[in-house]
Amino acid sequence: MAKSNAPGDAASFGKPRKTEQRDGMCIDWDVPVEMDDGVVLMADVFRPIAAGQYPVIMSHGAYGKQLHFEDGYKTAWDKMISDYPEILAESSGLYHNWEVVDPEKWVPHGYVCVRVDSRGAGRSPGRLDPRSPRETLDYKTCIEWAGVQNWSNGKVGLNGIAYYAINQWMVAAHQPKHLAALCLWEAMADHYRDYIFHGGIYCTFAQNWYDMQLRTVQNGMGARGKRSRANGTAVAGDVTMSEEELGSNRIDMWRELFEHNLDDQYHRDRGVDLSKVKVPMLSASNWEGRGCILVATSKVSSMRRRNRNGSRCTDRSIGHSSTRTTA
Repeated sequence: MAKSNAPGDAASFGKPRKTEQRDGMCIDWDVPVEMDDGVVLMADVFRPIAAGQYPVIMSHGAYGKQLHFEDGYKTAWDKMISDYPEILAESSGLYHNWEVVDPEKWVPHGYVCVRVDSRGAGRSPGRLDPRSPRETLDYKTCIEWAGVQNWSNGKVGLNGIAYYAINQWMVAAHQPKHLAALCLWEAMADHYRDYIFHGGIYCTFAQNWYDMQLRTVQNGMGARGKRSRANGTAVAGDVTMSEEELGSNRIDMWRELFEHNLDDQYHRDRGVDLSKVKVPMLSASNWEGRGCILVATSKVSSMRRRNRNGSRCTDRSIGHSSTRTTA
């Protein structure tokens, strides 16, 4: 499979910081993936030890790819393990990360799991601007990059919850060549109505989420942040920035949301035209929680009734012979 090493090309591939074999997987830590503007994002790749071309399950987001679930969300971790102890069956639990797949569950079945820290988050440098058009373009580049690596069969499925599901809608609307399927859990589609202004009333969830879950793993937290249980590196980058530097390297979400209190281009840029999503999908929601969760699912159901060509999301979508359901 031909590759290009041109800067900014989706296939641009550098050497990982470290590669090791452990827990039945070959793990590439901090693989550099260059964007079209020269910013380099960092990806962790969990793949089978045996050489081959495998379907890819990817996530791309701002929660810190090397932050262990328990270290970031101990209360949720304790309840999950207490209520569902089978989650740790056939898994050491060492690679559990918030709202994405456990590679120890998937790699043995012939998948490559790729986690990318989005721009300005975790170990990826740049300006932190969640769900912006820039972040979506980066995601598309990462999908196209993964589709042409020597461990890939050319088909990339996306999987994740909430933030990791919302950005699936957004990037899928750009129709990346190597995108094969989506598995979305609790994903809104209308940034203004489903997320920020419910019935015209401002919802504070987004700002609280930004302060508590994203700023705590912003790239540049360095020594003030957490360290990875799996490899000992600083979750939020090796460089420790001052508070002033961190502030200048991220958006002011409070200010932006109050400046855009009507449904303008700012919100449309962070939403999605579902008619442009063409790949198979599994979209799931729940019957509780915030209003941003259910609306997108109902819209998808309506869209699929209008489009009878919509197909069910199974392993067949990404070229795998197993009967397990995935992205």
